Amino acid sequence: MSAGIAAAKVVTHGCRSNLAERDALMALAPPGATVINSCAVTAEAVRDARSAARKALRHGSVVVTGCAATLVPERFSDLGVGLVPNALKLSPVAWGRGAGGALAAVTRQSRAFVAIQDGCDHDCTFCVTRLARGASRSVPVADVVARVRALADAGVNEVVLTGIDTTSYGGDLPGAPTLGGLVQTVLRDVPGLRRLRLSSLDAAEADPALVDAFGDARLMPHVHLSLQSGDDLILKRMKRRHTRADAVRLVQRLKAVRPDIAIGADLIAGFPTEGETGHANSLSLLEECDIVHAHVFPFSPRPGTAAARMPQVPPEVAKDRAAILRSLGSARKDIFLCNMLKQDIETVSEGILGITPHGAKLHFRVPHLRGAIVVAVAGTVENGMLAE
Repeated sequence: MSAGIAAAKVVTHGCRSNLAERDALMALAPPGATVINSCAVTAEAVRDARSAARKALRHGSVVVTGCAATLVPERFSDLGVGLVPNALKLSPVAWGRGAGGALAAVTRQSRAFVAIQDGCDHDCTFCVTRLARGASRSVPVADVVARVRALADAGVNEVVLTGIDTTSYGGDLPGAPTLGGLVQTVLRDVPGLRRLRLSSLDAAEADPALVDAFGDARLMPHVHLSLQSGDDLILKRMKRRHTRADAVRLVQRLKAVRPDIAIGADLIAGFPTEGETGHANSLSLLEECDIVHAHVFPFSPRPGTAAARMPQVPPEVAKDRAAILRSLGSARKDIFLCNMLKQDIETVSEGILGITPHGAKLHFRVPHLRGAIVVAVAGTVENGMLAE
């Protein structure tokens, strides 16, 4: 690149799969351009992508890719931006780079994010992911191991394996390897890797080998489960493939192998037809599954989904229920964090913040080298995070 021409900038919205694509997009995009890797999980996410594109246009050319660009390209048609759909965004041809295979979705920063899977074969009634990302596609085991080994050899201390439907991993590959088998292989074949972490998991698909893998101390004691509701009737109307009892049993199995494991979960408040009983069942699931990292959002109808055609809960009711769930989740998290005070915690530094094995953030007194392993002692809990 010639002097004076800035590298492309990538603005990442949404999931960790988008984050794993950041470095590849920086390499593919025209110098000086801004790429918005968008999300469309909610109407607000689409609005955020459009706002980010308008702001970036003040500084040069903009290309919008990701789920919003794929599902609602018309939302960007008046802005004068380029559009690249999900199916093409890692293809050099789509960016005018000539022939060649798609770039690997691997991003190295304080931690490294490695995409092992993309797409989804399921049809949850509220979700547009299948429409935006297509069928499930897995990265071969040998390729994943090679990518993780290269990162460990380069000094990366923590690798996060990401995907859109991570626990469906391997169903499309010869021999149908499972996510648990992949994780165990990575841990065995990359002994130099200090920390391995998983992104969101589906409670219906966690195989026995995955649960057993948590017996290895290098696999971080932190899982985030895509639960969505604690009510069986609502789960059925969502077309989720697990029941409340399935979720509870999975947490019990995980804790039997790793008693200190921290449980996170996605929960939707105010799904169509949800009554007070359904809401109460989601509230009680926080305690029954020992959820300490609750990601709660009010239901947002997405065009083209079955849930958008169901009888809707008034938006203000959905927002109130979300606030109640968040309040209880926050209180549970504070108790969880307080139990970590006054003890040595091995974190991966992100500068002024560190990430603990259990997925909590720790605010350092002074910044540390990004990516370094830092042992810190937290003295207080402030704004939902630990602090020295």
